Amino acid sequence: MKFRNGGSRKVPPLSEEEKKLFRQAVEGVKPLSHSGRVQPAAKPLPPLPLQTLRDEQAALSESLSDWVPPCESGDESSFLRPGLSKQILKKLRRGHWVVQDELDLHGHNSDEARSSLVAFLNRSRKRGLRCVRIIHGKGLGSKNREPVLKYKVRAWLTQREEILAYCEARLVDGGSGAMTVLLRG
Repeated sequence: MKFRNGGSRKVPPLSEEEKKLFRQAVEGVKPLSHSGRVQPAAKPLPPLPLQTLRDEQAALSESLSDWVPPCESGDESSFLRPGLSKQILKKLRRGHWVVQDELDLHGHNSDEARSSLVAFLNRSRKRGLRCVRIIHGKGLGSKNREPVLKYKVRAWLTQREEILAYCEARLVDGGSGAMTVLLRG
């Protein structure tokens, strides 16, 4: 049994009238010459390295633990990378550097805040930013009205090599609910 359309139902053979109509329709048509070459389809997009992206994200998340290093100065509202002049911290507190971008973590839980912070810092470094503001909030909306993110963000920042210093933001810039961060140039 032959099927002209490759389907499952039987197709009757063409009548003489149908054959004549087909010949009239293709009259004057010349067959294409076949060069033997096959034209490839459009170049496919390279595959996304999803596992690599997941591994990198996991490594970044793990690199920012919740461990809080002891503060030698007793002032937990600021940080200065060892070996740097105290003048840097003084200038940062006084607003010497212009804040070039900010990240608002209001409404984030710890995991979301950590991921957002990592992504923000990576983007800031790629853009060549020197000074940024991170708004972590005062904790008024959290359980027991305590600032959870405030202390975690500070701990995470001290673990990042590109962070030279940070301090509590000036009152006009958020006060104890935000921090000004100086990045390595």
